[in-house]
Amino acid sequence: MKTFLKTAVITLSVALTGLTGMAVTAPAAKADTLEFRIGPGGVDMRERPRWGHHDRWDRDRRGRCHPGLAVEKARDYGFRRAQVVDVTPRRVVVEGRRFGDYRTISFANVRGCPVLGR
Repeated sequence: MKTFLKTAVITLSVALTGLTGMAVTAPAAKADTLEFRIGPGGVDMRERPRWGHHDRWDRDRRGRCHPGLAVEKARDYGFRRAQVVDVTPRRVVVEGRRFGDYRTISFANVRGCPVLGR
């Protein structure tokens, strides 16, 4: 029994040492594109895209007013139940309730969503 346990411990340590060496050397070839994970499903090594996941949806929105930001800014101006009603290449129009009646506020469709008019 002692021989079996000793053999199992030595085998396990050799296997872990081999995995550690592989984890260090494999990503050195492509440091930004390989991903190495050890989890309950076993060892997983996969290629990851060169850009982050935000770049895919944010690439065409660079320099534009995001509708969610426009709604947040309208709420900061005192609008309740604010929602985007129109988006054009030049402006984003948000409508909501303020002081008991419906109002609209327009934001320029550029970075930072500056206010055009209320």
